Amino acid sequence: MSEAITQLSIQRLLSGNVEYVIPMYQRNYAWEEGEITQLIQDVIDYLPKRDDKARNYYIGSLVVYERPDTKTPVFETIDGQQRLTTLSLLTSYLKNTKAADLGWYSNLSIHFDSREHSRATFEAIFEGRFQDDPAEILADKQINTGILNGYRLIQKVLPQRLKENGVSAQQFADFLFRYVQIMRVKVPADTDLNHYFEIMNNRGEQLEKHEVLKARMMEKLQACQQSQNCLHTVWEACANMERYVQMGFTPGQRSSIFGKLNWGRFELANFDELSAALHPPQALVARQGAPLTLEQIISKTSIAVEQDEVGDEAPERFNTVINFPNFLLHVLRVETQADIPLDDKRLLDTFEAHILKQPDPAAAVKRFTFSLLRCKYLYDQYVIKREFIKGADGWSLKRFKWNEGGERSRVGRGSYVNTFGEEEGSEGINRRILMLLSAFHVSTPTLVYKHWLNAALHYLFHSEQVEAQAYLQHMESVAKAFVFDRFLAPEEGLEYFAMIYENKGVCQTCREGVTAETLKPRLSFGNIENNLVFNFLDYLLWLEHGASESVKSYEFTFRSSVEHYYPQKPLQGIDQLVLEDLHSFGNLCLISHEKNSRLSNFTPEQKKEFYLKNTLDSVKQYLMMQSQPWDAEAIREHYQQMTNVLLKSLVRNTSASALFE
Repeated sequence: MSEAITQLSIQRLLSGNVEYVIPMYQRNYAWEEGEITQLIQDVIDYLPKRDDKARNYYIGSLVVYERPDTKTPVFETIDGQQRLTTLSLLTSYLKNTKAADLGWYSNLSIHFDSREHSRATFEAIFEGRFQDDPAEILADKQINTGILNGYRLIQKVLPQRLKENGVSAQQFADFLFRYVQIMRVKVPADTDLNHYFEIMNNRGEQLEKHEVLKARMMEKLQACQQSQNCLHTVWEACANMERYVQMGFTPGQRSSIFGKLNWGRFELANFDELSAALHPPQALVARQGAPLTLEQIISKTSIAVEQDEVGDEAPERFNTVINFPNFLLHVLRVETQADIPLDDKRLLDTFEAHILKQPDPAAAVKRFTFSLLRCKYLYDQYVIKREFIKGADGWSLKRFKWNEGGERSRVGRGSYVNTFGEEEGSEGINRRILMLLSAFHVSTPTLVYKHWLNAALHYLFHSEQVEAQAYLQHMESVAKAFVFDRFLAPEEGLEYFAMIYENKGVCQTCREGVTAETLKPRLSFGNIENNLVFNFLDYLLWLEHGASESVKSYEFTFRSSVEHYYPQKPLQGIDQLVLEDLHSFGNLCLISHEKNSRLSNFTPEQKKEFYLKNTLDSVKQYLMMQSQPWDAEAIREHYQQMTNVLLKSLVRNTSASALFE
């Protein structure tokens, strides 16, 4: 019998004479690009730097139930199956590409109860008998699209991340299998699994890093209780990223901070003005001079502000594109303009260096508190959210507006209107900014390293007044810089910090220095570094073809699969193309993995028949479907057309008079 809690390296986890069974009551594998990229980046981030000694990285726990009466240990996976499946896929990829010596990985340890397609897909991946894609050796009924997509994403993401971080596959594999640790937790044999799941679903939350950070920052303001109150109130108002920040204050406080007319302006200049605008709670007035205990500092309720009940929309209406811990790092980078990592695993260490250990930490905390509130206000006003209303959802770019009534009126009500929605022609520019920001967001699905968001906040924070056309022009320039100065650069691309802070978001690539021919190597299949190349092109095509009914309502979604419109393994009856045409950017488009898995070997005509009955995945794909027949000549012509659109963006006039041409 195995121990109740066992610490295992990933090599020990996957090489032992044990089976990990995914039972039928578990959902299918569902990790997408965001989660897979996050896991890979987390491992890379913990690789030792230069002469540092490698240390263990704990990747979480795997909760299992050991089935009785088996010859070898069989563990029913209760919690952690998504991570276990991803690690197994990642190990299979490293074995198949011979990136490391994985002689120990001779048996597949993950199994599936009564899921033949899952078993067949994983077996094909593990055996690695395919040339490019596991689907080559699988029949349609043998494909689990989730598992297949996970492997395809690893094929794409891992090489990109290794190159981006200057890490070899051997270094990655050595660290992954030796130093990445997982805790296998075995529940007792007499465990009532139904009761266990109920407990798991209702378990309390642990104290998070950002709450510890708040406590440490509060301690730096111990000499002034009103300053502590200010920090606490601002922190709690900003911590709910899905609620507009005005809703985190009392009506009176909103009038002082955001203007008496409609709570839609940010009118304060510094922390002192902010502190004066916030009335201390009665509990603190009564205790003036008495120091707070650490428990009170951490507690969310110890010095809570009064909340009103009118006008607050349900928080479920909006979904944010980033969480609070990562947002704190964006604020710190924007305020200090220092090249700090946008990675919440380093949250406490980063704030320790840039705030808590400054010569005057109290002053640094006050500056950050004011910057936090201002950034959250700007974020709410000028960055997209996912909005759920009337049973539907979509991207929105809206600001908060209070209608009618005085500061304590029970008549007024808050509403959300387009951020740029009251001037003539503003509806068009609001949608255009929304489309551009959503193109950025779906290209970077992880919570960490959202450099596009940092570029937006940096611009907004350092602008005296945010004007729609200038904001759009700046973010279009940032998009071009990311695409041409980094992803399509002939040699090593520029760093994000340099593009945003040193070059001020201005694209450095000149139109005269780039041609469709010079772009070919970076635009061929397997060499496209980031999905923003596809999504920025789709944004430009949407601008160009938006009058078409099919394109007008186009929306960016999280698409992770690069499809060969002319198939890599065509069905009988059509010719195989030469690789240069087959892997050409002219033959590629970005679609959802479900469609890619289902239709990968179909002819272009069969794909078109299916796609035209469904929502538009890609404007580029829509244009590809207009060309008949789809052959090598059509691919070359489409490549030239698409590169012309990209190159034209380098010289496009984005002045105010040209925005709506």
